Amino acid sequence: MSADEQKKKAARAAADMVRAGMVVGLGTGSTATHLIKILGDEVRNGLTIRAIPTSEETRKLAIAEGIELIEPDEQTIIDIAIDGTDEVDGRLNLIKGGGGALLREKIIAGSALKMVIIADASKKVAQLGAFPLPVEVDRFCWPLTVSRIREVCEEQNLKNIDIALRQQEGGGVFRSDGGNYIADLCCGRIGDAIALHKGLIDIPGVIETGLFIDIADQVILASADGLEILGE
Repeated sequence: MSADEQKKKAARAAADMVRAGMVVGLGTGSTATHLIKILGDEVRNGLTIRAIPTSEETRKLAIAEGIELIEPDEQTIIDIAIDGTDEVDGRLNLIKGGGGALLREKIIAGSALKMVIIADASKKVAQLGAFPLPVEVDRFCWPLTVSRIREVCEEQNLKNIDIALRQQEGGGVFRSDGGNYIADLCCGRIGDAIALHKGLIDIPGVIETGLFIDIADQVILASADGLEILGE
């Protein structure tokens, strides 16, 4: 079973949690794409849901699949948010943002009654950090912000860290849907993810980090041997 087939298997399991009348937060990325297409099939077969996308890419796909999208107000309740991940450890802490949508993903995840992560089994790690940690930064004087990011990493005993602004295909600096830059931190291993997130998020110019701590309620990992469920 290929990694893509495993992603689809995890997406199918999460789609089975979606019930008629729910408001669903739709994630971004290759695994979320499988979910959206599965939900699109179910909508065409009579399932009635409303959804909130976490990126322009997801919005366009959901519209193409015939899924009703809404703009939330202060009374909106998101019943379930479903998204992929770049890494997950045994405590359900995540690194997300490989697709550049970490800010919007975290807004939706933090507001949902239940946050479900779907991934192929390779995303499970003993310790976060092998995948570059995305940090969304304001474009104003961004080199100063990166300098402070480097200082915080050193304070967290992350040595020889490499920090690079993400580039887009075809050239030029990548910008998030919000118009911000993404600094990718190659950390190797993150000893204290909570402390690192707190240190980074306190820097003026840092908008959000790709460390999702105590946000996921359940993780569905698919492999050729079946499904592994972490969490409730």
